[in-house]
Amino acid sequence: MEILRSAARRGIRFLETLDNRPVAPAPEAVANLDKFDVPLPQKGCDPETMLEQLDRLGSPATVASAGGRFFGFVIGGTLPATLAANWLAGAWDQNTGLWAGSPVGSALEIVSLRWLRELLDLDDAWGGAFVTGATMANFTCLAAARRALLGTAGWDVEKDGLYGAPEITVIAGEDAHATLFKALGMLGLGRERVIRVPADEQGRIREELVPPVEGPTLLCLQAGNVNSGSFDALRKISERVRGPQTWIHVDAAFGLWAAASSSRRHLVDGLELVNSVCTDAHKWLNVPYDSGIALVRCPEALRGAMSFSTAYLPENERREPSHYTPELSRRARGVEVWAALATLGRDGLEELVDRNCRQARRFAQGLAGAGYEILNEVVLNQVLVSFGDDERTLKTIEKIQREGTCWCGGTRWQGKAAMRISVCSWATTDEDVERSLEAMIRCAASAGD
Repeated sequence: MEILRSAARRGIRFLETLDNRPVAPAPEAVANLDKFDVPLPQKGCDPETMLEQLDRLGSPATVASAGGRFFGFVIGGTLPATLAANWLAGAWDQNTGLWAGSPVGSALEIVSLRWLRELLDLDDAWGGAFVTGATMANFTCLAAARRALLGTAGWDVEKDGLYGAPEITVIAGEDAHATLFKALGMLGLGRERVIRVPADEQGRIREELVPPVEGPTLLCLQAGNVNSGSFDALRKISERVRGPQTWIHVDAAFGLWAAASSSRRHLVDGLELVNSVCTDAHKWLNVPYDSGIALVRCPEALRGAMSFSTAYLPENERREPSHYTPELSRRARGVEVWAALATLGRDGLEELVDRNCRQARRFAQGLAGAGYEILNEVVLNQVLVSFGDDERTLKTIEKIQREGTCWCGGTRWQGKAAMRISVCSWATTDEDVERSLEAMIRCAASAGD
């Protein structure tokens, strides 16, 4: 067991020293990764030697996304409580595909789903699944949609496949996230046959241009545009199009957590009217990677799309997790979600969301005050900034990443290059924001040199 104590000591030391290192790894640390690339050893080394090498070569080559100054890709940090739960659950070594394989993992999924329903004001009919991330959560929700919609037309897609099946009309905003289209492709619904509705200047689907629906129709909306943070008008659109042959899905990978804030809950108004929602817990809930959640109004459709049976797998009268997810074998993700909600509570989660949103507004205020253009309405935790023409913006982003005080990524928005700031870590302090702002402004000022 000494190897476990050593790993804990090394992990704690890594976290305690994050604030004293650049957010991006040094080039020499990345170059040192080549030292891992050796022939497979004939004889293995002792575990402590392995761990020492992993720490010595691997830790310096990490991106400090666990710290408070990483603002790229909407990646949250990891709450210490959820990391501790992850370590304990790893020691348990549970396969939470079956109740028989993990009563505790299965039970905590049930509790976590109930707490999520309470947080989101969804009725008890809603069910869900714990998966790897928003891509798989989209896939899981849309598989339930496919089953339900074709079922209304008398077609059993799980039994008979898509050959000869009635057509499903798929509608999405032109600024929907790419992983939504990936999920549609994996489900045989096609990436290119989607009716793409134009978006406004903030990336919101233009509700007046959503076409009338007829026959089996899948409408995909968005809560939290990955660039601007904007929200589609869930209530207005849902009230107009919902019906027995329409399934409304919402991609809310990070925006769903606005529901935790009394001052921002209006952004997801109408959520109770839709049929499914996907989100990431490893974003704003700050649990370890990987952790996605699929929520479905009709759990029977989800179970019908995902369940299977075989002679060697026991059945339990309680909820069997594998009946609701694509995977049978999987880790106990519900433990970490439970740990986050148990330790934060409603008040702690609201404070986290509100603090990060306030910090995002501070970034926008500081950069605008320095003469740079903020390209989006800062309604949540996302900030888009231009430092001039495309060349200067891209050069500034490169300088910021290389300088190392903080890390932000680039994107294209409304036809121009932009830097994207995503604030969603529990670890981000106001001091981190001021320190990062100073570095951003300094790097932007020298980008023309």
